[in-house]
Amino acid sequence: MTDSAPIQPSFEGLDHYGRAVTEATYRSKHLLVLFGFTHCKAVCPRALARLTRVLDSLGPIADQLQALYVTVDPERDTPRVMRAYLAERAPRVIGLTGTRTQIDDAKHAFRIFARRVPSATDEDYDVPHTAITYLIDPRGRYRTHFSDAVSEEELLEGLRAALTEGVSDQPSTRI
Repeated sequence: MTDSAPIQPSFEGLDHYGRAVTEATYRSKHLLVLFGFTHCKAVCPRALARLTRVLDSLGPIADQLQALYVTVDPERDTPRVMRAYLAERAPRVIGLTGTRTQIDDAKHAFRIFARRVPSATDEDYDVPHTAITYLIDPRGRYRTHFSDAVSEEELLEGLRAALTEGVSDQPSTRI
């Protein structure tokens, strides 16, 4: 993929129940895909809390969505770890993990930057990463994305518009 290549929303790995999944597993719903990791101290918990509030605010139309939290740290984020983390913080979100190759392929497909940064101890390393939430339509096509800087209200309105206005044949503008 070149730098100008569009998002190619594809992934392969395990959900937080240990089941093998791909993007086709969720083809009947719109997907909200964000990348992160369970040892994140601030950005990921904040993004998951915001997403949970937005899903709650959407009411019944939220049933058209499946939120997916793809780890950038598969060495620590096993299905069991992801399930426990999300049950506590974002129970409507499904965690995805896999082999390092599977996660690297997903990062490449979604154009996500993430890199392990060593710290004083090997167990406490950090993984700075791109903080974007992608909206993928039920046919598996990229629609738009929302940066971490977008307010909760803007995210709510953007999702409400996408879900109530139907799916067009063209991606919407980026927010």
